[in-house]
Amino acid sequence: MFKYFPANYVWNLSVDLAIEMGARIGEIEAMCAPLKEAAHQPDAAASLAFRQSWERMADQLCELAAEDEARGRLISAGDKLGRAATYLITAERLQGHGAAGREALYRRFLDTFVRGIALAGENCERVEIPYEGGVLAGLYVRAQGVQGRAPVLLQLNGLDSTKEMKYRVGLPHWLAQRGISSLVLDQPGTGEALRLHGMTARFDAEHWASRVVDWLEAREDIDPQRIGCEGVSLGGYYCPRAVAFEPRFACGVVWGANHDWRDVQKRRLEKEGSFPVPHYWEHVRWVWGAKDMDDFMRIAEQVHLDGVVERIRVPFLVTHGQKDSQIPLKWAERTYEQLVNSPKRELKVFTDREGGAQHSSFDNSANAGAYIADWVAETLGGRTAVAAR
Repeated sequence: MFKYFPANYVWNLSVDLAIEMGARIGEIEAMCAPLKEAAHQPDAAASLAFRQSWERMADQLCELAAEDEARGRLISAGDKLGRAATYLITAERLQGHGAAGREALYRRFLDTFVRGIALAGENCERVEIPYEGGVLAGLYVRAQGVQGRAPVLLQLNGLDSTKEMKYRVGLPHWLAQRGISSLVLDQPGTGEALRLHGMTARFDAEHWASRVVDWLEAREDIDPQRIGCEGVSLGGYYCPRAVAFEPRFACGVVWGANHDWRDVQKRRLEKEGSFPVPHYWEHVRWVWGAKDMDDFMRIAEQVHLDGVVERIRVPFLVTHGQKDSQIPLKWAERTYEQLVNSPKRELKVFTDREGGAQHSSFDNSANAGAYIADWVAETLGGRTAVAAR
């Protein structure tokens, strides 16, 4: 794990995630060097300082992109806007719920991201899926080199990630190379669903996952018999839950297991384990729509997979980082142990040798992501090699 701020896990996590999303080390240095003292300040002041420094770099990149665009250099402009968007969401993610200017910052991030992928001509399309009188927003990435209907992997956020973050880390690209399409979703409790539409998380993930499967089945470019599901971090709870209760999923993958999130909350109350964001308890109450801590803990009691994973009857891959300081490895082992009815179950623990030994491989996603992409390709009928010419 790259530790720019030796005593601040949350900021290090954010910096490492940004690097995994394509940040440049020179820009990281320019943004982080002024923040060494701020890293020791209280959360609110520190988060504001972080935002200001990272937003300044985004401003600079947007100015440079405008200069490129004026000269017709649209690919270069799109690349710069893509990094600007990464820096904006990294700053937004650290702000407290209700912090002044947070929603405006998020909307700017969305606009910058969409414009960046359009100018760069990336294989990425924003889509909207009807749900509960509104929509769930997603990013759709098409399989490469596939004639007719392709398999697809639905990809779910964790507690504090967004669809754009998961897209930039790279799994949709790695899958597309292997003949697998991707739908990266802002499910209730995350991204646009939470920030712009007030859709809070729910423990019964199959409620919204089934609507997404309906939408995928209706597409002419998707094979309805080859729809898989993957979840990262808290998605390591949502995904097994959805696959257990939605029989149309053909396989499942967790990138960082989260078998018993209720227990994780109890341990965090006792100061055990690392927090993923500042203002943690305020954040989780917002995500789950809890009015106070007692209400939140009542909700958390439902967020576990005991008695759920046994229902899964399709291939399932459980991955976990050996050095995960947020979710203990024992919970990945528990998920694997309870997959007794899966015809093809596997537990893969990423170590320092492979890289990706930290929480959901945020320290080095490339090898871990490739492992997952290969497993999905082998399971859903994609490819793991380029045809000889």
